This record gives sequence, C-alpha cells and structure tokens, in this order.
Amino acid sequence: MSPSVGMGVLHLFCKPGQSFDRQATINAVKEAESAGLTVITVSMLGHKSDACFMALANDMRDLRRLQSAIQRAGLDIVDSYVSLTEVSEYAVGVPQEMLNARLYPKIPVPGKNAFCFYPMSKRRNVGANWFTLPYEERLRQMQEHGHSGRKFGAKVTQLVTGSTGLDDYEWGVTLFAVNPDDLKEVVYTMRFDQASAEYAEFGPFCMGMLTPIDELVDLL
Repeated sequence: MSPSVGMGVLHLFCKPGQSFDRQATINAVKEAESAGLTVITVSMLGHKSDACFMALANDMRDLRRLQSAIQRAGLDIVDSYVSLTEVSEYAVGVPQEMLNARLYPKIPVPGKNAFCFYPMSKRRNVGANWFTLPYEERLRQMQEHGHSGRKFGAKVTQLVTGSTGLDDYEWGVTLFAVNPDDLKEVVYTMRFDQASAEYAEFGPFCMGMLTPIDELVDLL
C-alpha cells in the first residue's frame, strides 16, 4: 500500500520489555534498511520513552514489517505516530526541486543530531477557526510562519508530515538540530507568529539524540 505521492512515515516510541533482544533489534533495523527504508534511531530523554524508531518507506506495508520486527525483539511500543510526507497547499512559487525534497526527504542531515517530535493541529474554536479563514489570509500567515523558520535553516532541519485522517492530530513535526537549545529557540520564536499564536494546538513534545542502532541497544 503506497501513497500516490510521497512516502509513509512511522514514529515508534519504545521501552524495552522483559524479553528485549539486543541483536534482534539491530537485525530489525538493518533488514529494514536493506529493504530500502530510511530508519532513524534515537535515544530519548525523559519518562515517555527510551528509544524512537523513525522510518520512511514508499510502501506502508514495509513500515508494518518494521513495527512487527521491533515488537518481536522485545520492545514495547508506548506511543506512535503515522503520517505521510506532503507538500503544503501554501507552498506557492516554491521550486519543484524543493517540493521534491519535502516529498522524498534526505534525512537525517549530518551534524544535526538533536531530535524533537511533536504533533499539532489547527484550532477550530469560535472566533479562532483556521478552517473558516479565507485562503488568502491563511496563505499570508503561513508565509510569515515560513519566513520565521527559514532563519534557523543552518541550525535546524524541519520535516512536517501530514496525518489528517491517519492519526489524532493533523501534522507531525520532526526537528533535527545542531544543538538542543536550537530546538528550544526555533519553537519559541515561531510561536509568536499569528498562525501559531492564535491557531495552533500542540500535542506532547519528545526530545532525544540521534544514536546509531549498535550504540542505542547498549543504552536500553
């Protein structure tokens, strides 16, 4: 089952169970990579999870196979997120090369090992309903929002994936940064944009460090 455009994206947040198998976990990741998947492994901080496996695939059945392999290796999935790469309807005038980079991203970016993920939606409150705004006004606000984000391009790479109808929120936001404080700074700065300050609803934030699978299993 493949998207007509773009790729499937799966975030698995895990903790080791009693039957955790170090080598089976390594094998699960290596086999997925051999099948053509991009798999990013993250050592997570805090109580929410101990590891994150972020995977991108052309066929979502391959994502399911990775999920099953992770579970068979004795990892308990304590949270997850399902989404698709997409091109925003507000990407007006963006060169095709940049649009392709959003649909088929080359991640992670070398040197950007600080990781953050959070889901978000747009508000539907009375007096602050994003979906009742005219397109031109939404476009203006999103262009302002994009301008704020581009200031951090050297330090932060952002991947926004669509999840309307696929998961509880409308988008999943994955950030890769040079330093942990870059994550804090970009999120704080962009919250002052009208599209965020008036219309954004955020889910839980999860933070960690990109870690090769051979090292990650030793931390678990």
